Amino acid sequence: MSTVWRVLRRLGVSLITLWGAATLTFFALRLVPVDPAFAILGAGQQQVDISPEVLAVVRQEYHLDEPLIVQYFLYLGRLLRGDLGMSYVQEQPVAPLLAAQAGPTIALALAAIVLAVVISLAGGVLTAGRRLPSWISSGVELVLASTPVFWLGFVLMLVFAVWLRALPILDSGDLRSLVLPALTLALPTAALLLQVLRQSLDDALEQPFILSARARGLGSLAVTVRHALRHAAVPYLTMLGFSFGALLGGAAITETLFSRPGLGRLLVDSVASQDIPVVIGVVLVGTAVFILVNTLVDLSYALVDPRVRDADRVIAPSKDDAAAAASDPTGADRTEATA
Repeated sequence: MSTVWRVLRRLGVSLITLWGAATLTFFALRLVPVDPAFAILGAGQQQVDISPEVLAVVRQEYHLDEPLIVQYFLYLGRLLRGDLGMSYVQEQPVAPLLAAQAGPTIALALAAIVLAVVISLAGGVLTAGRRLPSWISSGVELVLASTPVFWLGFVLMLVFAVWLRALPILDSGDLRSLVLPALTLALPTAALLLQVLRQSLDDALEQPFILSARARGLGSLAVTVRHALRHAAVPYLTMLGFSFGALLGGAAITETLFSRPGLGRLLVDSVASQDIPVVIGVVLVGTAVFILVNTLVDLSYALVDPRVRDADRVIAPSKDDAAAAASDPTGADRTEATA
């Protein structure tokens, strides 16, 4: 498959995914038994006395008196023009609201993903191919991966903020207040990444080229880092891309728990106040970021694994390749030598 075709296919899938996320969010929010006109007037779910004339004016202004399918196509038309609408509650355009809250969420997500990658890489390299460390690490991973994010956050707050008094509980705008929220998000993500990485490393360490590396006198750590880690990179990167979506979902809980500003907390507040345009905007931004991260992960396969790059180049094997394949059916030695 050529690179151009891969990019075009990825672009088409990305657009369909964005359209699906926008459509599902629009109709899901319309199923909520709350009149958007009350939310626009600041009433929310409260039963307040608003005159029918005022409600009619609001519905006409926001096209809420149109059939649902007409509202849907008006909404899609605005999205195609890059217009995310106006916030019902804050009475501001949604795009600047999202831009103002994106910085704290990006800082939290980057800190969490860096911690998760460091923990998982260190754990995978130190435990792969070793039976007892693998068993101990598997138990810790199972606990971390199955613990709810809010409960893990409470435990970290209790230990590091209440007992040890080493870190602040609430956000104060400095780096120290970022540590506990980042750890809360990073530990479950690191547990999943570590499980995939160690399994891939164990499989790679049983390949014939590993025996050749050991025969050259390399130690276990050098063999794992210099030879096995590269062969385990593709499944690890795939899981890293999928984990980013779960990390964005966990950010909503973490930001609320630690009283941090950000897109997650904005989403929770907007859902509570029925601010539909802001909810849809956050969902679309999260979907776009998830697609971008997975596209970058997909493109990185060819950089970390020469076999993927070679598969893109070769359309049909030549006579020389066929002869080489016949003399070396596994192809493992050639791949290792090329790398």
